[in-house]
Amino acid sequence: MEEHKEKKFNDFGLAEKSESDGYRAVNKDGSFNITKTNVPFFERLNFFHNLVTMSWFHFFVSILIGYFIVNFLFAGIYMWIGVENLTGTYGITNLEQFTETFFFSAQTITTLGYGRVAPIGLAANIVAAIESMLGLLTFALATGLLYGRFSKSRTKIKYSDIGVIAPYLNGNGFMIRVVNPQNNELLEVNADLSVSFRKEGSQHREFHNLKLERNMVFFFPSVWTIVHPIDEMSPLYKMTEKEFEERNVEFIVMLKAFDESSSQTLYSRSSYRAEEIVWGAKFTYLGQHKDGKLHIDVSGLNTYDQRDLQ
Repeated sequence: MEEHKEKKFNDFGLAEKSESDGYRAVNKDGSFNITKTNVPFFERLNFFHNLVTMSWFHFFVSILIGYFIVNFLFAGIYMWIGVENLTGTYGITNLEQFTETFFFSAQTITTLGYGRVAPIGLAANIVAAIESMLGLLTFALATGLLYGRFSKSRTKIKYSDIGVIAPYLNGNGFMIRVVNPQNNELLEVNADLSVSFRKEGSQHREFHNLKLERNMVFFFPSVWTIVHPIDEMSPLYKMTEKEFEERNVEFIVMLKAFDESSSQTLYSRSSYRAEEIVWGAKFTYLGQHKDGKLHIDVSGLNTYDQRDLQ
């Protein structure tokens, strides 16, 4: 029964088996290093997620491409119906007529309607009415997506590129540093640190939540050094640098904070592998008092001094 409880506690949903020494569960940017294959195409589709999370450049390019595709489609329909069903068209060649129907479609879908070209006849009016309704719905959707992107809080918490094994109290500790480079206020910042490594003589991995010196700070205007004491209760106790590499140790850190400016809860995560950990080092202090203020040099987030381990 106790063994079952322990196994359930250690299940982080990141797969216990690792066939490769190069496997990394969480990338440095916080994304999971997992790819799902053989998923049916329509089950993979998630337009809202893709449009909200993609870059601004790709978002506007996607909107622009969709706008042109719809107008090309309706311009083709008007050409098929016949330009004689549109008043005020003067094009003679097919290209000239298609150009006029394209711009008429653009005016119709945006409900702009300059007035020179207008539909006559039942077929042309039905198509124009359908396009107007489609335009209203599409632009309402685009507006919602735009608002969703602006209202979605994106934290840019910076993590130190390295972790360190440094002397701490009467022993040693694993430490990383985090800072919020933006001016938005983050409150009640909670940190969760876990570690995974390969079991001895096995390809399976075990996962452990690590006890922290402090797992929450009420305010986060400065730099926070997250510390895990490596004492007798730590799964890392007496592990050497060589064992870190051989057992493919990976630390996973997750931060949860309340963003005062957006009134939303933010999440951020990153990871550290054995080769990204410096042994016998301690982060240097980044603060400098000047003009009655505490200045934090964010560029020195990875600076450290060599120290002898306990």
